[in-house]
Amino acid sequence: MSLVDPSAVVPAGELGRVHFIAIGGAGMSGIARIMLKRGLTVSGSDARDSDLLGQLAGLGAKVFVGHDASHLGDAETVVVSSAIRESNPELAAARERGLRVLHRSAALASLMADRRAVAVAGTHGKTTTTSMLTVALQHAGADPSYCIGGQLVTTGLGADEGTGEVFVAEADESDGSFLMYTPNVAVVTNVEADHLDNYGGFEQVKELFARFVGRVEEGGAVVAGADDPVARELADLARGRGLRVLTYGEADDADLRVTGFTPRGLGSRFVIEGAADGLGEVVLNVPGRHNSLNAAAVVGVAQALGLDLAAVRAGLAGFGGAMRRLERKGEAAGAEVFDSYAHHPTELTADLSATRDYLDGRDGRGRIVAVFQPHLYSRTRFFAAEFGEALGLADVAVVLDVYGAREDPEPGVTGELIADRVPAGTETVYAPVFDEVPDVVAGLVRPGDIVITLGAGDVTRLGPVILERLAGA
Repeated sequence: MSLVDPSAVVPAGELGRVHFIAIGGAGMSGIARIMLKRGLTVSGSDARDSDLLGQLAGLGAKVFVGHDASHLGDAETVVVSSAIRESNPELAAARERGLRVLHRSAALASLMADRRAVAVAGTHGKTTTTSMLTVALQHAGADPSYCIGGQLVTTGLGADEGTGEVFVAEADESDGSFLMYTPNVAVVTNVEADHLDNYGGFEQVKELFARFVGRVEEGGAVVAGADDPVARELADLARGRGLRVLTYGEADDADLRVTGFTPRGLGSRFVIEGAADGLGEVVLNVPGRHNSLNAAAVVGVAQALGLDLAAVRAGLAGFGGAMRRLERKGEAAGAEVFDSYAHHPTELTADLSATRDYLDGRDGRGRIVAVFQPHLYSRTRFFAAEFGEALGLADVAVVLDVYGAREDPEPGVTGELIADRVPAGTETVYAPVFDEVPDVVAGLVRPGDIVITLGAGDVTRLGPVILERLAGA
């Protein structure tokens, strides 16, 4: 089955008994959760036990630790992610038995098929925008179903079933699977070169997003970032199709223009010019100029859906963030520790800039200590110079070795490629031994500093350990 074959979408009520291979992942567990809430029979397996498996079992799923063909039981549909290899014993048995095998995106599309779908896409910002949108719509009384690539800080959930007609989903472009969706409203935050291990070049990435915009329902809407040249082109494409288009950003000609951005501690306040009556000044309690743009995208979707903007504004003010998106982990020895999923140069730049705003607004003293773990050998090779430049926004940069994820090591491609490219004004340490990093960082940190761990791999484990080392120093 092609990952981007919309004909593979089957109404959720026709899936029968559903088995998930690697059910413990953030995306897979969210889809399984919604299916359980809708009364479907769900089973699944994962390589290791986790809290998510326990939650699903509590909702009625039959879960297994480890992979074995017998775990399929009497399943009629099997759901897999791109990470599952054909050699997996459960997938091999499903193929042999002729069971329906769906990619994760097709399973999500099945759940969205009878709802008013809002799909949030973009190279950067889609998880936070989807999360912020979900909370805002909840405050506005829309009670959406949602499936996010991260987890809301307030609930700890990344997906749930709502009672309303709207379904909000983060749309993943990494493998083209967002072409499975037929949204009523599509958001495109920005489009940059990424996932080049899957695509031949940036032109292919742009073509992919053009096809995504082409999937929007007739009479639907597109909300696009006005500060990004490719998103602007996609807005023009949508207008050519007769779709409603709302652009947002700081550009002078944005339909929803962010002005007066003022950092305020771990938040900000600003105005969105061009918004319908009832919005007023917007206050966020998450840091960064980039989050003001995410909020403007949320307002654009709310207008497209015809929701009360005063209630949306209250939802934005109540948004507590998404896990691993500049998430504060704690304080020890006078230093604060944050964690971020940033794994692209643009994302590092945004988060380090937001951290600088916070530091300057606090008292201007202290330093930023960035602890960065590159994600994927291919991404490290493509963007080593850009990563180095971004880390130049920190006062101290600790660069780990590459988290390979799905890729095999490449000769000569290590974190040192990035460390060597950090500007001379930033103190830089290459720390290739993962278990030694907390001690390395603790030895560098001074009272008043802000430590931020950055990356899409297991660097997220380090924040609590760094806090322990600082507390014991």
